[in-house]
Amino acid sequence: MGYGGADWLDRPEREWEENPGKALDALELKRGMVVADVGAGTGYFTIRMARRVGPEGKVYASDLQEAMLKRLARNTAREKIRNVQTVEATELDPGLPPNAVDLILMVDVYHEFSHPQEMLRKMRASLKPGGRLVLIEYRKEDPAVPIRPEHKMSVEEAKAEVEAEGFHLAETIGVLPRQHILVFRKT
Repeated sequence: MGYGGADWLDRPEREWEENPGKALDALELKRGMVVADVGAGTGYFTIRMARRVGPEGKVYASDLQEAMLKRLARNTAREKIRNVQTVEATELDPGLPPNAVDLILMVDVYHEFSHPQEMLRKMRASLKPGGRLVLIEYRKEDPAVPIRPEHKMSVEEAKAEVEAEGFHLAETIGVLPRQHILVFRKT
């Protein structure tokens, strides 16, 4: 997504379209957790996660685009959030430290990867034992979701790709109006 997409990421209607609070409630983030927002963009979810894990926790905000990370840093500074570390990713590596992360969140990001298997391997290596990899993706199964088909994923598509890299689908959470919450764990 180009820098012009930043406005789409921060659109006011995103609150009712995606209900980020309900999504994060479902993930049961706790104070002190180390989490990652891969494909963080401007920090829409990063900031919300940072508040939930508190100052004793940490959020790695990973994105390919330096311009997005700069905007994210401005947003966290404006909100006086100090527990976020920005990470410039590549198409092959989200840039997360090994064996250090409790939860990795990707919101409408996974389907955009040019090298998904390489990214999944790196993310798997960064998760602590028992860590979770969470995909939030628009439901392909639902033709009423007003998103182009190439920007949607079915549960079966995600399961087939992610499980091939050493994960298992532990839970599908259906509390959001347009998206799946798919929770994977390392096998």
